[in-house]
Parts: sequence; C-alpha cells; structure tokens
Amino acid sequence: MDIIVHRIRLRESVPRDRFEKWVTEVDYAACPRLSSVASFSVQRIPGEGASAPEYFEVITVSSRDAFERDTRSETFRQLASEFHGLAEVIERLSGERVGPGYAAA
Repeated sequence: MDIIVHRIRLRESVPRDRFEKWVTEVDYAACPRLSSVASFSVQRIPGEGASAPEYFEVITVSSRDAFERDTRSETFRQLASEFHGLAEVIERLSGERVGPGYAAA
C-alpha cells in the first residue's frame, strides 16, 4: 500500500462549512468508485487568525499505478474540478508504508 498526503488551503472566498460539507457528502461518497483507494480522510488543522483554514488529506492506495489510472476517470476529474473551486493543494507527500504498521483491534 502507498500513502499520499496533501496539505490543503481553502480559497479565500470559501467558508470552512462549505468545504467540509463537500468533503463529507461528495468527496467521501465518491471513493467507492475509485478502485485504487483503500482509505481516505480529511483532517482540519486547528488554527485561528486571518489566514485561510488548512487541512490535510490522507489517501491509502493499492498502488501508485492504480491510483494514476483512477485519476483519469470521469469520477476523479469531476472531483478535481469541484475541489479546485474550493481549495488548493499546497504541499504533497507520498511514500510506501514500512511494514504492516499498527492498528488497534
């Protein structure tokens, strides 16, 4: 499994509630149609002040090649189009998990 992490900043005119509603109602709902995605979640980074709210998303994929194929699907293209109207990716990380990792039973 490969892990992809994107740090995200909302566009200046986009309220936090609008973005979070889109994530929970549209983005998460589309994941079953992307066969490479094993898990996906978006986390809000706590903060106050004048800067736009920031988030990070964690995507676990079966392989980078499979995810690359999914990025060419109509489902992904629609998500990307909607996302770009709401936010921008400001940092990208990806890597392979070392060993099986840990998860509480």
